[in-house]
Amino acid sequence: MSRVNSSGLTPVFFILNGVPGLEAAHIWISLPFCFMYIIAVVGNCGLIYLISHEEALHQPMYYFLALLSFTDVTLCTTTIPNMLCIFWFNLKEIDFNACLAQMFFVHMLTGMESGVLMLMALDRYVGICYPLRYATILTSSVIAKAGLVTFLRGVMLIIPFTFLTKRLPYCRGNCIPHTYCDHMSVAKVSCGNFKVNAIYDLMVALLIGVFDICCISMSYTMILRAVVSLSSTDARHKAFSTCTSHICAIVMTYVPAFFTFFTHRFGGHTIPHHIHIIVANLYLLLPPTINPIVYGVKTKQIREGVIKFLLGDKVVFTQDN
Repeated sequence: MSRVNSSGLTPVFFILNGVPGLEAAHIWISLPFCFMYIIAVVGNCGLIYLISHEEALHQPMYYFLALLSFTDVTLCTTTIPNMLCIFWFNLKEIDFNACLAQMFFVHMLTGMESGVLMLMALDRYVGICYPLRYATILTSSVIAKAGLVTFLRGVMLIIPFTFLTKRLPYCRGNCIPHTYCDHMSVAKVSCGNFKVNAIYDLMVALLIGVFDICCISMSYTMILRAVVSLSSTDARHKAFSTCTSHICAIVMTYVPAFFTFFTHRFGGHTIPHHIHIIVANLYLLLPPTINPIVYGVKTKQIREGVIKFLLGDKVVFTQDN
């Protein structure tokens, strides 16, 4: 039975049920998630440390990468430890306000991650199309302002989620068939009309996701045109190689994001609910896990920085713009 507070229709807490239908396999499901989370934390914190301590990496593209790493590790930390507590210790209760706070940070940070990927695409556009003006266009002040605007955009657009969700009556119960407090998962528990929530959720997806993807697409269209016009094969290969890591990050982020978004709204009766929940968790955990590995393998200066850190050797860094 759901306990309610003095407002009458607001539960004291929600119960996160984990992955519905796979309760018996929670321990086994938790193992790869825990392993990926450890890799994500170590990899992203290592990247941030490396970029902050190596002067050769004090360049715009690496500042954006550090911002992406910070966003990634913060994002998966808002959900994965709580999910592991559900799987390992059956600690399913989450305070109502804590649930709203988790919901805010999850959606704000996913919006910020999308914005950082868009900024990184613009960075590659400037670096390839205007290499001689790269340092003068993307100054530290410009980078700081771009990061601040991306953060404020996420905060301002996501804050209404908490108020729209808090106003709903929860007379049906307080069980959420999820591992974390997702906006629409919480809203669907309500016995009230959450149509406004659904409409605003779609608007935010358009304002953040579609806008960022359009900017990324335009950036890479202009990059492709500039690269194709280069006469040297080596120059074309070098230009493309500086973009491969970012393209991998885009694919790893947006593919599970779109799957989660569309199945939540249009595939509820065709796709098993446990598949949706697992993919929703991978959507938050896969990019933070993969990004440090991809950038470490594909980016020469980061590889050199890791070797210098591990071996203590003097490595000569090469410029990569």
